[in-house]
Amino acid sequence: MAGHTQNEITIAAPVDLVWDMTNDVANWPELFSEYASAEILSQEGNKTTFRLTMHPDDNGKVWSWVSERETHRDTLNVRARRVETGPFAHMNIVWQYEKVREGTRMVWTQDFAMKPDAPVDDAWMTNNINQNSKVQMALIRDRIEQAARERRPVPTLSD
Repeated sequence: MAGHTQNEITIAAPVDLVWDMTNDVANWPELFSEYASAEILSQEGNKTTFRLTMHPDDNGKVWSWVSERETHRDTLNVRARRVETGPFAHMNIVWQYEKVREGTRMVWTQDFAMKPDAPVDDAWMTNNINQNSKVQMALIRDRIEQAARERRPVPTLSD
């Protein structure tokens, strides 16, 4: 069996701002609440290889892994995969962006499978990813919408 999740959110901000902020991997610890650090290991064209380190879990364990992320600005999508898979047999992620009337729709699709000796199974991880994605997407939405408000020009009396 394999796991599959798809979560989406609409962000009241222009697609360029959403794209720029969510693809600035080095600043992910400021955008996501779960990452303690993001270290860029290499960058070639539109492909970035990086190490993510999470904050300690409830048992004090710190999870860290290396991923590759390839951005495709012309089609507004990103394809990523874990290079160091840890407990996953594989983990592939697609981020899709779409300009909508309300701003930008962002969709995360994750396809994965847990290793047989992993501490959790595919069903558990599917539920975990679905719950956590909603939390992180709402946080990202709030932070990007705040940045969008801060970038809007303030009307003056002469306007």
